[in-house]
Amino acid sequence: MATIEDQKRVTVEYFDAFIKGDKAWWEKNVAPEFKRHDPGLPYEVVGPAGLQHHHDVLLAGVPDLNLHIHTVLCEGDKVLACLRFKGTHKGDLFGNPPSGNAIDVEVFDLFRFGVDGRMVEHWAMVDSLGLLRSLGAQRIDRE
Repeated sequence: MATIEDQKRVTVEYFDAFIKGDKAWWEKNVAPEFKRHDPGLPYEVVGPAGLQHHHDVLLAGVPDLNLHIHTVLCEGDKVLACLRFKGTHKGDLFGNPPSGNAIDVEVFDLFRFGVDGRMVEHWAMVDSLGLLRSLGAQRIDRE
């Protein structure tokens, strides 16, 4: 089992690898059964291939994406990263045409590690209302 320091290091590296679309890093550090739990996404993110798709979607919509980590907490096999999702909405993002608006939202990402030290689960909690407003949504209706 990986140490707490190893898990923190891998978590911090994850965000850099995500921005770069680093397939080799994902293959090494993300289990094939990895799953991102995120009800705000219109698709599933499973394994390195799912991360590639998620990367492609986000970077197409926010090509200058920056993920600034400000807090990392670890207990047992779980690591919580608190960060800012920043960038400019320059391309289609989840069906929203480019607005040119700045995006700056808070994100909490909780990762669970397997006994082999690879990431196996990810729960994402995004300021969805802030993100929608950044994308230019004028109103948010619930059915």
